[in-house]
Amino acid sequence: MRPINDAHVAEPGLAVVEVAAADDETAFAIQEMLATRYAVAAADRTTHEPGEPGVHLRCYLDLRQQPDA
Repeated sequence: MRPINDAHVAEPGLAVVEVAAADDETAFAIQEMLATRYAVAAADRTTHEPGEPGVHLRCYLDLRQQPDA
C-alpha cells in the first residue's frame, strides 16, 4: 500500500483505517459498517500481496461529519 499522506490525518477527527481480512467480502463489510456511522471515503478495491494471506483495504474517515444517508 502507498504511504499515508499527511493531509489524510492533518486535523483532529481525520483517520486512515487499514483493514486486513480473509477475503474481499469481509473487507467490504467492515468498510460498510464504518460508513453507517462515519463519513467515509470508501475504497473500491482491495489489494493482495503475493505470498501473503488475505486482502487489505484502506479507507479514510472523517469523524467530524455525519455519513451520507
